[in-house]
Amino acid sequence: MINIKEGYITEEIFSRPGIKGYWVNIEGKMEKCIAYPDLLGIIELGDRVSLNTTANTLNLGSGGYHYIIANLSNSDKELTPKGHIMKLRYTPMQVKVLSVEEEESPYHEEMLKANSLDNTPVLVGTLHSMLAPLSLLLGQEDYKIAYLMTDGAALPLAFSHNVHELKKRGLLHGTVTVGHAFGGDLEAVNIYSGLLAAKTIFEPDIIIVTMGPGIVGTGNKWGFTGIEQGEILNAVEALNGIPICLPRISFADTRDRHRGISHHTLTVLSRVCRVKAIVPLPDLGKEKLSYMLEQIRFSSLVDKYDYTLEMADDTLKIMQKSNFQLTTMGRTLADDKEFFLTLGAASLTASNLLRGKNINKLTLV
Repeated sequence: MINIKEGYITEEIFSRPGIKGYWVNIEGKMEKCIAYPDLLGIIELGDRVSLNTTANTLNLGSGGYHYIIANLSNSDKELTPKGHIMKLRYTPMQVKVLSVEEEESPYHEEMLKANSLDNTPVLVGTLHSMLAPLSLLLGQEDYKIAYLMTDGAALPLAFSHNVHELKKRGLLHGTVTVGHAFGGDLEAVNIYSGLLAAKTIFEPDIIIVTMGPGIVGTGNKWGFTGIEQGEILNAVEALNGIPICLPRISFADTRDRHRGISHHTLTVLSRVCRVKAIVPLPDLGKEKLSYMLEQIRFSSLVDKYDYTLEMADDTLKIMQKSNFQLTTMGRTLADDKEFFLTLGAASLTASNLLRGKNINKLTLV
């Protein structure tokens, strides 16, 4: 059930392409809200708006913002001229987009021929917080990066402050939103056509795939949206790409199920992924590395994947000097350095592949 209230826009808080934040007066109380202009049209101060207040009412992780459903002061909005694919289908907020596969698309003919990733490395993660560190590390080597955002979490790409900042710095060459996610430079129907679009249109050196901000987890082995990682790795291999699994690793998380290699990663690798992906690991010293290797052995994953081991300490220094607010689950580089060292290890493995070097395979017995 949706909790809906009305209010009046009083002040703009922030603005960036595709998203705006406002103060809204709801029954005499000042609260924060977010508007997506592509869905709503122009919002002006004093406008009366209808808001979805459900997440805040339930104290869920919405960042303290309500979401504008409709501008009741301006109902004269025109549809964008092109596109026939609906995202958020059969909901009150369904939105029309021009999908890259459609006949009207300027890329239609190219997409009809697209059939292979041609051995492009594809880094597949679960958390949106993996995107910025990888982009910073690979971008500083001048690799051309395409980002594909799935619909496993936030659906509007504009919600991601990280994507906005990475594009401003020129670190993302192009973005694709697939499924019901929307707002990328290209829209695609599913993960397969999205990957092919990223490769065909942007011609990147490397593709990074993660969901947007806001992974859903329940504490249940199967009940988390990051389980999509396994199916994406399968898709990469099916399209002749190089699937690289970004393991979720932490020794700062207080929950046992996320200690070392997270149960999210172990579930994906043991039960969902069906291809021999590359799994980069950081050298965290004897004790922590032994803990992770024992997790791999206990899960019967020794022979299923190609593991690499990377000394990634220098990548941490690059991230520290990047002047980028890097966090994961509210933890900083200093709070959870193993998480970020894992991404450093992945960037080193990917860089070796792009340079035609042998990857640093870890022999497990």
